[in-house]
Amino acid sequence: PLPKPLRVFKKSSPNCKLTVYLGKRDFVDHLDHVDPVDGVILVDPEYLKDRKVFVTLTCAFRYGREDLDVLGLSFRKDLYISTFQAFPPVPEERKPNSRLQERLLKKLGQHAHPFYFTIPQNLPCSVTLQPGPEDTGKACGVDFEIRAFCAKSMEEKIHKRNSVRLVIRKVQYAPEKPGPQPMVETTRSFLMSDRSLHLEASLDKELYYHGEPISVNVHVTNNSTKTVKRVKISVRQYADICLFSTAQYKCPVAQLEADDQVSSSSTFCKVYTLTPTLDKNREKRGLALDGKLKHEDTNLASSTIVKDVTNKEVLGILVSYRVKVKLVVSRGGDVSVELPFILMHPKPPEPPASRPQSGESLQPRMVNPRMRIHHGTEHQFPWKQQRDMLVCVFQLCQKLTRPSTPI
Repeated sequence: PLPKPLRVFKKSSPNCKLTVYLGKRDFVDHLDHVDPVDGVILVDPEYLKDRKVFVTLTCAFRYGREDLDVLGLSFRKDLYISTFQAFPPVPEERKPNSRLQERLLKKLGQHAHPFYFTIPQNLPCSVTLQPGPEDTGKACGVDFEIRAFCAKSMEEKIHKRNSVRLVIRKVQYAPEKPGPQPMVETTRSFLMSDRSLHLEASLDKELYYHGEPISVNVHVTNNSTKTVKRVKISVRQYADICLFSTAQYKCPVAQLEADDQVSSSSTFCKVYTLTPTLDKNREKRGLALDGKLKHEDTNLASSTIVKDVTNKEVLGILVSYRVKVKLVVSRGGDVSVELPFILMHPKPPEPPASRPQSGESLQPRMVNPRMRIHHGTEHQFPWKQQRDMLVCVFQLCQKLTRPSTPI
């Protein structure tokens, strides 16, 4: 059987002398390991001459607008930098080529060279902070970038025209086994009253996908002399900024207020539904979003799952979500609880090999007019068999429509 086509992402330098090939741009953090970054760089031999080929992987946190970088000050911190010498190859850095690299090297020829990177587990996922309408330049947040260039040494200054820059993403997908159903309760006693108000709230599950409605079950037992005037429910995004110091920012991404009243010595039970989406929060500056490639649209930032919560080396932006339920009590203050939950994307299925979504295929879909490749399976369609089959069908139709001979 013929090999399956592969999807490939390709980008060339402005001077068209360097080209980087990657099999994907999203690299998944599986908590115990991160997908390795393996690609190939194609170099024009006349341009290379006696220089070396370097590829760098950089994880950076931009915490200020790019147009403010003046007088040698930069609102950017490099969290991680790794350099790989693709040519001439360093023997101690050589690793077995992946299947993608083997096919690329075979197709591109002797001037193509493989490169490898391993993303450390303590690096954050790709997150973008939503810019304001007046902001220009690169948005704040955490991003990963592949950069390839030719130079005699790493210290040599490289012009943008002579290098390739390709943004990649470190992502996480929803766990296969979600946790228990979130539930919280609290009891509030009031001054000059010997009885209390009991609030119990729960979600129908712990894990939600982006765009999925969240059902909040609220149960109130009011044995006090106070009256609950309103019920307020909100979904809040919490972003822990871990850089020079740790700071937490919260932003409501979905809100609901109901004039449901709970009088004294009565009970109340109702299910409220909210759906946090980016479409209703595009004007909120600083809201954490999933990292995006080029100018494509994105969504609210996915929850960050950290394997070791006590690890203080994790830098960047850690995102979490909570549902807050608040009861507005007449002349008694507010009673509130919070329910943490996870908001993520499901792990996407493997795309069919014969239908690449983007990039270039290493193999044409149609090999010849009599053979079609579908999901890696070969189906032969000889014209003679098709003709004989049509003749049989035509004869059968004639026999069925012929009037019967009376006996």
